[in-house]
Amino acid sequence: MATGDSEHAGRRVQVSSADPPGATHRFRATLRRFQLAPLMERYPPRLVLAAFNLVNGFVSIGVIAAVAVLLSGPFVFPSAGASAFVLFFAPLAPPASPRNTILGHLVGALAGFACLAAFGLLGADPALPGEMDWSRTLAAAGSLGITGAVMVLLRVPHPPAGATALIVSLGLLTEPLELAVLMLAIGLLVLQALIINRAAGLAYPLWAHPDDRRQGVRF
Repeated sequence: MATGDSEHAGRRVQVSSADPPGATHRFRATLRRFQLAPLMERYPPRLVLAAFNLVNGFVSIGVIAAVAVLLSGPFVFPSAGASAFVLFFAPLAPPASPRNTILGHLVGALAGFACLAAFGLLGADPALPGEMDWSRTLAAAGSLGITGAVMVLLRVPHPPAGATALIVSLGLLTEPLELAVLMLAIGLLVLQALIINRAAGLAYPLWAHPDDRRQGVRF
Protein backbone atom coordinates (compact mmCIF):
# COMPACT_ATOMS: atom_id res chain seq x y z
CA MET A 1 0.00 0.00 0.00
CA ALA A 2 2.85 2.37 0.87
CA THR A 3 4.52 1.62 -2.46
CA GLY A 4 1.36 2.50 -4.36
CA ASP A 5 1.05 5.77 -2.47
CA SER A 6 4.66 6.63 -3.31
CA GLU A 7 4.12 5.94 -7.01
CA HIS A 8 0.94 8.04 -6.97
CA ALA A 9 2.80 10.90 -5.27
CA GLY A 10 5.57 10.61 -7.84
CA ARG A 11 3.04 10.91 -10.66
CA ARG A 12 1.60 14.04 -8.97
CA VAL A 13 5.08 15.60 -8.82
CA GLN A 14 5.70 14.83 -12.49
CA VAL A 15 2.37 16.31 -13.53
CA SER A 16 3.03 19.39 -11.38
CA SER A 17 6.47 19.92 -12.94
CA ALA A 18 4.92 19.74 -16.40
CA ASP A 19 2.38 22.46 -15.66
CA PRO A 20 2.71 25.54 -17.87
CA PRO A 21 4.83 28.34 -16.33
CA GLY A 22 3.06 31.11 -14.46
CA ALA A 23 2.81 34.76 -15.38
CA THR A 24 5.96 35.64 -13.40
CA HIS A 25 8.02 33.04 -15.26
CA ARG A 26 6.71 34.21 -18.63
CA PHE A 27 7.48 37.82 -17.74
CA ARG A 28 11.06 36.95 -16.79
CA ALA A 29 11.53 34.93 -19.95
CA THR A 30 10.26 37.82 -22.06
CA LEU A 31 12.50 40.27 -20.20
CA ARG A 32 15.55 38.09 -20.84
CA ARG A 33 14.83 38.18 -24.56
CA PHE A 34 15.26 41.96 -24.50
CA GLN A 35 18.45 42.01 -22.45
CA LEU A 36 21.60 43.22 -24.17
CA ALA A 37 23.48 39.91 -24.41
CA PRO A 38 20.73 37.97 -26.25
CA LEU A 39 20.01 40.95 -28.50
CA MET A 40 23.70 41.26 -29.43
CA GLU A 41 23.70 37.59 -30.42
CA ARG A 42 20.82 38.15 -32.84
CA TYR A 43 21.66 41.62 -34.18
CA PRO A 44 24.80 43.68 -34.87
CA PRO A 45 26.22 44.70 -31.45
CA ARG A 46 26.88 48.29 -32.47
CA LEU A 47 23.29 48.69 -33.66
CA VAL A 48 21.96 47.22 -30.40
CA LEU A 49 24.16 49.53 -28.31
CA ALA A 50 23.12 52.54 -30.38
CA ALA A 51 19.45 51.67 -29.91
CA PHE A 52 20.03 51.13 -26.18
CA ASN A 53 21.54 54.61 -25.86
CA LEU A 54 18.86 56.19 -28.06
CA VAL A 55 15.98 54.81 -25.98
CA ASN A 56 17.53 55.24 -22.56
CA GLY A 57 19.00 58.66 -23.24
CA PHE A 58 15.56 59.82 -24.34
CA VAL A 59 13.79 58.20 -21.39
CA SER A 60 16.24 59.29 -18.68
CA ILE A 61 16.48 62.94 -19.68
CA GLY A 62 12.79 62.97 -20.63
CA VAL A 63 11.83 61.92 -17.09
CA ILE A 64 14.06 64.60 -15.55
CA ALA A 65 12.69 67.22 -17.94
CA ALA A 66 9.13 66.20 -17.05
CA VAL A 67 9.94 66.67 -13.37
CA ALA A 68 11.39 70.08 -14.21
CA VAL A 69 8.15 71.06 -15.95
CA LEU A 70 5.99 69.83 -13.08
CA LEU A 71 8.05 71.43 -10.32
CA SER A 72 9.38 74.46 -12.23
CA GLY A 73 12.89 73.67 -11.04
CA PRO A 74 16.34 73.52 -12.72
CA PHE A 75 16.38 69.75 -13.08
CA VAL A 76 17.77 69.82 -16.62
CA PHE A 77 21.33 71.01 -17.17
CA PRO A 78 24.01 70.15 -19.77
CA SER A 79 26.22 67.91 -17.64
CA ALA A 80 23.25 65.62 -16.90
CA GLY A 81 23.15 64.75 -20.60
CA ALA A 82 26.85 63.90 -20.55
CA SER A 83 26.33 61.71 -17.49
CA ALA A 84 23.43 59.92 -19.15
CA PHE A 85 25.68 58.97 -22.05
CA VAL A 86 28.35 57.60 -19.70
CA LEU A 87 25.79 55.66 -17.64
CA PHE A 88 24.31 53.90 -20.67
CA PHE A 89 27.27 53.67 -23.07
CA ALA A 90 29.81 52.35 -20.54
CA PRO A 91 27.73 51.37 -17.49
CA LEU A 92 30.32 48.89 -16.18
CA ALA A 93 33.21 51.38 -16.24
CA PRO A 94 34.26 52.90 -12.88
CA PRO A 95 33.25 56.49 -13.85
CA ALA A 96 29.67 55.27 -14.44
CA SER A 97 29.18 53.83 -10.96
CA PRO A 98 26.61 55.54 -8.70
CA ARG A 99 29.41 56.49 -6.31
CA ASN A 100 31.50 58.25 -8.94
CA THR A 101 28.52 59.91 -10.59
CA ILE A 102 26.96 61.34 -7.43
CA LEU A 103 30.17 62.28 -5.63
CA GLY A 104 31.76 63.64 -8.81
CA HIS A 105 28.89 66.04 -9.45
CA LEU A 106 28.82 67.01 -5.77
CA VAL A 107 32.51 67.89 -5.93
CA GLY A 108 31.93 69.93 -9.10
CA ALA A 109 28.99 71.83 -7.63
CA LEU A 110 30.82 72.64 -4.39
CA ALA A 111 34.00 73.65 -6.22
CA GLY A 112 32.04 75.97 -8.50
CA PHE A 113 30.20 77.53 -5.58
CA ALA A 114 33.41 77.97 -3.58
CA CYS A 115 35.08 79.76 -6.50
CA LEU A 116 32.06 82.04 -6.92
CA ALA A 117 32.36 83.02 -3.28
CA ALA A 118 36.15 83.38 -3.43
CA PHE A 119 35.98 85.88 -6.29
CA GLY A 120 32.92 87.79 -5.07
CA LEU A 121 30.57 86.54 -7.77
CA LEU A 122 27.72 85.07 -5.74
CA GLY A 123 25.43 87.99 -6.56
CA ALA A 124 26.73 88.62 -10.07
CA ASP A 125 24.79 88.00 -13.28
CA PRO A 126 25.65 84.86 -15.27
CA ALA A 127 28.58 85.13 -17.64
CA LEU A 128 27.43 85.49 -21.22
CA PRO A 129 29.52 85.03 -24.39
CA GLY A 130 31.76 88.06 -24.81
CA GLU A 131 31.19 89.24 -21.23
CA MET A 132 33.91 87.35 -19.37
CA ASP A 133 36.12 89.30 -16.98
CA TRP A 134 39.18 88.27 -14.97
CA SER A 135 37.21 87.34 -11.85
CA ARG A 136 34.94 85.06 -13.83
CA THR A 137 37.89 83.59 -15.74
CA LEU A 138 39.71 82.71 -12.54
CA ALA A 139 36.53 81.30 -10.98
CA ALA A 140 35.89 79.05 -13.99
CA ALA A 141 39.48 77.87 -14.26
CA GLY A 142 39.80 77.34 -10.53
CA SER A 143 36.55 75.39 -10.26
CA LEU A 144 37.57 72.97 -12.99
CA GLY A 145 41.06 72.50 -11.58
CA ILE A 146 39.77 71.89 -8.07
CA THR A 147 37.11 69.47 -9.32
CA GLY A 148 39.67 67.39 -11.22
CA ALA A 149 42.12 67.32 -8.32
CA VAL A 150 39.54 66.38 -5.69
CA MET A 151 38.01 63.66 -7.87
CA VAL A 152 41.48 62.14 -8.29
CA LEU A 153 42.19 62.33 -4.55
CA LEU A 154 38.85 60.77 -3.64
CA ARG A 155 39.04 58.24 -6.49
CA VAL A 156 35.68 59.33 -7.91
CA PRO A 157 36.49 60.34 -11.52
CA HIS A 158 33.38 61.26 -13.51
CA PRO A 159 34.23 63.52 -16.49
CA PRO A 160 30.79 65.23 -16.77
CA ALA A 161 31.32 66.66 -13.27
CA GLY A 162 33.77 69.12 -14.82
CA ALA A 163 30.86 70.60 -16.76
CA THR A 164 28.89 70.94 -13.52
CA ALA A 165 31.75 72.94 -12.01
CA LEU A 166 31.65 75.33 -14.98
CA ILE A 167 27.86 75.61 -14.91
CA VAL A 168 28.08 76.86 -11.34
CA SER A 169 31.21 78.99 -11.63
CA LEU A 170 29.84 80.73 -14.74
CA GLY A 171 26.81 81.76 -12.72
CA LEU A 172 24.11 79.62 -14.36
CA LEU A 173 23.23 77.96 -11.06
CA THR A 174 24.30 79.86 -7.96
CA GLU A 175 21.70 79.45 -5.19
CA PRO A 176 22.10 76.63 -2.62
CA LEU A 177 18.58 75.47 -3.42
CA GLU A 178 19.48 75.25 -7.12
CA LEU A 179 22.51 73.14 -6.26
CA ALA A 180 20.33 70.85 -4.14
CA VAL A 181 17.93 70.44 -7.06
CA LEU A 182 20.90 69.70 -9.32
CA MET A 183 22.02 66.89 -7.03
CA LEU A 184 18.47 65.57 -6.78
CA ALA A 185 18.35 65.37 -10.58
CA ILE A 186 21.64 63.45 -10.61
CA GLY A 187 20.23 61.06 -8.00
CA LEU A 188 17.15 60.50 -10.16
CA LEU A 189 19.36 59.85 -13.19
CA VAL A 190 21.43 57.29 -11.28
CA LEU A 191 18.28 55.55 -10.05
CA GLN A 192 17.07 55.22 -13.63
CA ALA A 193 20.47 53.87 -14.69
CA LEU A 194 20.34 51.30 -11.90
CA ILE A 195 16.88 50.07 -12.90
CA ILE A 196 17.45 50.12 -16.67
CA ASN A 197 20.95 48.62 -16.71
CA ARG A 198 20.00 45.82 -14.32
CA ALA A 199 16.86 45.08 -16.32
CA ALA A 200 19.13 44.84 -19.38
CA GLY A 201 21.08 42.05 -17.65
CA LEU A 202 24.12 44.16 -16.76
CA ALA A 203 25.89 43.86 -13.40
CA TYR A 204 25.55 47.57 -12.71
CA PRO A 205 26.83 48.28 -9.15
CA LEU A 206 24.56 49.47 -6.38
CA TRP A 207 27.18 51.98 -5.23
CA ALA A 208 30.92 51.54 -5.79
CA HIS A 209 32.56 49.80 -8.73
CA PRO A 210 33.97 46.33 -7.83
CA ASP A 211 37.53 47.59 -8.43
CA ASP A 212 36.99 50.35 -5.86
CA ARG A 213 35.65 47.85 -3.31
CA ARG A 214 38.71 45.64 -3.83
CA GLN A 215 40.92 48.67 -3.17
CA GLY A 216 39.24 49.23 0.17
CA VAL A 217 37.04 52.24 -0.61
CA ARG A 218 34.89 52.89 2.46
CA PHE A 219 32.39 55.48 1.28
